[in-house]
Amino acid sequence: MPYTGIVKYHVKLSFEVDGLVERADIIGAIFGQTEGLLGPEMNLNELQRVSKVGRIEVNTFSTENTTKGDALLPMSTDIDTCSLISAAIESIDKVGPFDSKFRLDAIDDVRATKKQDILQRAKEIKQKWSTNSVSEGQEMLEQVHENNSDKITTYGPKKLHCSTGIFDSKWIILVEGRADIINLLRAGYDNALAFEGGRIDESIKQICDEKEKVVAFTDGDRAGGFILKELKSVVHVDLELRADSGIEVEELTPKRVDELLSPVKKQMEEELSAPEIKNVDDGPLAELCKNKFSELNESLEAIALDSNESEVFRVAIPELVGKISGQSGIKYLILDGIITQRLVDAAKTAGVENIIGHRTAKLSDSDGVSLKTFRELGIASN
Repeated sequence: MPYTGIVKYHVKLSFEVDGLVERADIIGAIFGQTEGLLGPEMNLNELQRVSKVGRIEVNTFSTENTTKGDALLPMSTDIDTCSLISAAIESIDKVGPFDSKFRLDAIDDVRATKKQDILQRAKEIKQKWSTNSVSEGQEMLEQVHENNSDKITTYGPKKLHCSTGIFDSKWIILVEGRADIINLLRAGYDNALAFEGGRIDESIKQICDEKEKVVAFTDGDRAGGFILKELKSVVHVDLELRADSGIEVEELTPKRVDELLSPVKKQMEEELSAPEIKNVDDGPLAELCKNKFSELNESLEAIALDSNESEVFRVAIPELVGKISGQSGIKYLILDGIITQRLVDAAKTAGVENIIGHRTAKLSDSDGVSLKTFRELGIASN
């Protein structure tokens, strides 16, 4: 799981092993021989799970029958926990079958360096913008915070943070965290959803299946590359977008965010608003659907018709797939919703010939079923 915590300390250790071992052996010894020493809540696996310990970096070099090297643990715990973990690692006396010695070299306070950088930058900012009123700046910050907070909500059972525009937008921007969403809102983009970590929730896949286009916007560092790879293994991404090298999305200025996203937005609007030509052969189907559209639109229901255009059943959209199972004799399925792969699969099994809805999600297989949108039939404009 990619590390998303804020690093407070760098624990630096060196080691020497009386034998030839690999980097993986060192990491295995660190995790394995410290497990249970300090209680379950202090296990390195648990601390990594809750983003208190980051990716352990190990360097090794071998000379004859000896392996030496160093290890770096990024930690976001307090100094007491850092000290306990360091002492536990120093107690490791075996790596595989070989004797070993681990020694703590330093615990660096990352924040101390960062504080110095912040202080220096603050002095530069004050010198450059000394004419700006502090009260005016504070008032503007409060207004921005209030405006953006109103546009953030949650989605799915995991309560993933998102901007309110994702529900109506035909395309969606996937980002890593809430801070990224806020930054996109500052630049005028309200269709972002945070997947929040390396393990992609199933609800992300569901909403992406409902959208016509999916854009992934990830950090420009190495971790952002790993996260993008994990994301693409779960959902279909139409366009990949990265922040500038070494920069996180939340660190970009609103101007830079817009520079990166405005060409994407223009491309999406052009693709999604391209006029669709009505097929003259669809005349009878369009007439049938036109009669049903007025009663179905905004009802979140579906109607099944037989070959005589008689109603077989009417059901709410969430119950549609289950209702189709075991049915037969259905020729038309008209719904106030999105045509998904799950619906197509169920319809094919039931022998449905035509499905008509508002939009069609990304489908891997629709052979054997005719799919149309109300827009294609000239009934609706969007």
